[in-house]
Amino acid sequence: MTQILISSLQEGVLTLTLNRPERLNALSTELLAALTHALDDGVAAGARAVLLTGAGRAFCAGADLAGSGGVVRDLGETLATYYHPLFLRLAGLDIPVVSAINGPAVGAGVALALAADIALIARSAYLQLGFVNIGLVPDAGATWLVAKSAGRAKALEMALLGEQMGAQDAVDAGLVARVFDDEALASEANAIAHRLARGPGVAIGLIRKQVAAALTHTLPETMTVEAANQSAAGRTEDFREGVAAFVEKRAPIFRGE
Repeated sequence: MTQILISSLQEGVLTLTLNRPERLNALSTELLAALTHALDDGVAAGARAVLLTGAGRAFCAGADLAGSGGVVRDLGETLATYYHPLFLRLAGLDIPVVSAINGPAVGAGVALALAADIALIARSAYLQLGFVNIGLVPDAGATWLVAKSAGRAKALEMALLGEQMGAQDAVDAGLVARVFDDEALASEANAIAHRLARGPGVAIGLIRKQVAAALTHTLPETMTVEAANQSAAGRTEDFREGVAAFVEKRAPIFRGE
């Protein structure tokens, strides 16, 4: 039986590859559960960064409407049972997440791609909030992710028209960080993920949650969070190593402590 998810932990990077290329890596309930479990297992095994990508020519075609866990009586119940645990788990991680959007990311696949802290996209790939084309609404957090990144006007354009957004347009809209030629994406994404895995783990974990909090907090509230996080970061061995390396004019060796 083919593995629907390929999980690999190397040098602190947990690489999760959606492996249903014949279905354009569409999200079945089994795949969603596998992703959640793989995240938990990877963190327990010491992962310091996560890299999400897809096998074959797509990143993720969204929900598998024609297969397992697709069209059911109550789609909201499916979201609450299978989608929300995964996406909330990604948001709550203390380690950074990189997505390598190697091909089309459609529907909930957009949400999965943009759930990453740093989203990278192949030049031939595209994003598509295609829910409206089948009479549905964006889900899995896509509304929040797109609106917070690109703003109200772009979120409504994408959600109401359901059109494809090319790679460069996704970068220009602020949805994706960087675009690479197709053949370079995997190596570039891998390099960034490994760079993050070698970084000051406590500070990185605090940064990702601090930015998320800033999206809904006032300036005074944000500064309070920053001060508390700076106190925590300032007590780490990585901070002491960073200062020592700066003084000694060498590259720091962070241990995530």
